[in-house]
Amino acid sequence: MKVTYCDSLIIGGGLAGLRAAVSAKQKGLNVIVLSLVPVRRSHSAAAQGGMQASLGNGKMSEGDNEDLHFMDTVKGSDWGCDQNVARMFVTTAPKAIRELAGFGVPWTRIKQGDRPAVINGEHVTITEDASKHGYIQSRDFGGTKKWRTCFTADATGHSMLYAVANEAYKNGVDIRDRKEAVSIIHENGKCYGAIVRDLITGEISAYISKGTLLATGGYGRVYAHTTNAVICDGVGAAIAMETGVAKLGNMEAVQFHPTCLVPSGILMTEGCRGDGGVLRDKDGYRFMPDYEPEKKELASRDVVSRRILEHIKSGKGVKSPYGEHVWLDISILGRAHIERNLRDVQDIAKTFAGIDPADEGSKGWVPIKPMQHYSMGGVRTNYQGHTHLKGLFCAGEASCWDLHGFNRLGGNSVSEAVVAGMIIGDYFAEFCVDAEIDVQSKTIEFFLEKEEKYLASLLSNGGNEDVYEIKNKMKTIMDEKVGVFRDGPLLQEAVKELEELYKRSKNLNVKNKKMHNNPELEDAYRVPRMLKIALCVAKGALERTESRGAHTRIDYPKRDDEKWLKRTLASWPNPDQTLPTLEYEDLDIMKMELTPDFRGYGAKGNFIPHPLKEKRDEEIKKITEEIQNKGGDRYQLQEALMPFDLLPRYKAKNQRLGDEK
Repeated sequence: MKVTYCDSLIIGGGLAGLRAAVSAKQKGLNVIVLSLVPVRRSHSAAAQGGMQASLGNGKMSEGDNEDLHFMDTVKGSDWGCDQNVARMFVTTAPKAIRELAGFGVPWTRIKQGDRPAVINGEHVTITEDASKHGYIQSRDFGGTKKWRTCFTADATGHSMLYAVANEAYKNGVDIRDRKEAVSIIHENGKCYGAIVRDLITGEISAYISKGTLLATGGYGRVYAHTTNAVICDGVGAAIAMETGVAKLGNMEAVQFHPTCLVPSGILMTEGCRGDGGVLRDKDGYRFMPDYEPEKKELASRDVVSRRILEHIKSGKGVKSPYGEHVWLDISILGRAHIERNLRDVQDIAKTFAGIDPADEGSKGWVPIKPMQHYSMGGVRTNYQGHTHLKGLFCAGEASCWDLHGFNRLGGNSVSEAVVAGMIIGDYFAEFCVDAEIDVQSKTIEFFLEKEEKYLASLLSNGGNEDVYEIKNKMKTIMDEKVGVFRDGPLLQEAVKELEELYKRSKNLNVKNKKMHNNPELEDAYRVPRMLKIALCVAKGALERTESRGAHTRIDYPKRDDEKWLKRTLASWPNPDQTLPTLEYEDLDIMKMELTPDFRGYGAKGNFIPHPLKEKRDEEIKKITEEIQNKGGDRYQLQEALMPFDLLPRYKAKNQRLGDEK
């Protein structure tokens, strides 16, 4: 048997995995990163709009700080997030931005003097102070009180990924692409690495490590219409769940991005609306102010997605051969702005829709509608990124660290990937320094032989099921029955139909009998795992009888903090079961810094309060008065309300322009 040993094994070569690898390597560890694709082609590169961090540099960002970023993130999550993790994140994000600048990310910078902008559909002039010339600029994004999203035109993820990849190479990280983890090696509740398949040769081998970190991205490809790359299939999360020890959190929390190009599904960045673009219906009418008079197009993504579909349903959609849609109008920003700050968007619209969005008037309007975009759910971890399986960590979109709760704010995703790579990467590295590889060779041999036999059985199976028929049926079910709007009967049908598909997937007929260079074989072992992920999403959505963030139940329209202020945990303890096991963990309202309240969208009072809300609010009020009477600052108040653990170098105060020396 072929076995490779290392100190730290990282599965996934996007921003989170590579940044964690840098942390581990800087600890002097032997680090191996495994990636399905060359790491610079990881899905992190697809992020266009920007990365949130409360720098407070620009005119429209003045006064921003960690408290405001924290408040926006918690409200954006619809109070589903872990507030301790949110505090860790907002405190570290400004440091991450500056570190990335040191890595070589060419952040768009402030230029002194007047500059044109579009705010609320109107052309305005913003004047930047000369003292701020050259500092990192920020743009507006949905769900935020300040302009907080740092960017490099509309290729932010690309710039970040190349910079972090270069840093990993510079530090001597051993990066191996075209490798796929197909199972986790574990024994007695402890992880020892993974069984890995070489996608070129088909060879199966074992990678044994002191610690293993999953950073395999989201699971959007269980849907038919998604902005996700084809590699975002959720198999990384599935193999963690298949250990029977690791659990998945909040899998029903799936985000649909409001502005996806019709029919290709390619993302039109939130930067389009952040920079002043507007949404129009079939009559050219700007409709979002009617629904959300305060935030309009810059309401949270879940809100904008619902409003678009509601407007289409009211008869205001634009008919097309690919279904009804609405228009995204960025022509009002002007050609100069688009060709400077939204170049990728312009190129995508030209290439895939034959439209130049810089053309004036309706000629430049881009057809869009909501499609699946992001996975808030993932492998459940604690605040240090450690899963229920000792020695297995998880970071980035693959995880339920739980920064995002039930809705992610735009710009918080690539930000989380890097920040989690820093924070969790350091905790992971510390674990690896102290851990020992005490796995027995017979355990390694058992997992190797198990996977070899499984793959051989797929090739020799005399079944009669076509893997692509099953895969496409799954995607259709998820689109039609587990989408933006959900209700009990359709979710019940989805669970039943997906379970039947999962049973059928055990009887596949793989026509191509080669062990290498065989996409059909790869789908044959991936699709059953994708079905497990889809079942976790559908069953979690069925059981959660409330509406929270991106999870919208039309039969249960209120957020129910009394019954559902809790996190869903999905597991698969018995390999023979055909449905996930669900359990729940409560979010402790008595430890929250910000208790659940009106989110700022729709009708006030559209939630059922938690019975302890008033008690915690009274405590918060009392603590606040005590700190203020003592002359305490916002840092002392925050620490009194909700102390949180964070490595000292990340918890250090962030410096901002205008701070007292």
